[in-house]
Amino acid sequence: MQKQITALPHNIILESRKTLRISGVKDIDSFTENRVILNTVMGELTIKGEDLHVISLEAESGDFSLTGTVCSMSYSRNSSLDGPVKRLFR
Repeated sequence: MQKQITALPHNIILESRKTLRISGVKDIDSFTENRVILNTVMGELTIKGEDLHVISLEAESGDFSLTGTVCSMSYSRNSSLDGPVKRLFR
């Protein structure tokens, strides 16, 4: 019997720049009140803002939510420095 691999969907819902919900999140790389870096199924996503507070990350479903004032969101290209080496140079 073959094991079926289902890709997590990746959606972003931003409500009034105050509440952000994202699906397809694998991990939170780092977070502060001004910046959150997420590892998503579509690559690394950096969220910048003010008073950012992580509300939840559901590991099984990949659902993530935060509150605060979101100023920008951007994806980074995949780097050849993945894993622990990459985290040393942040």
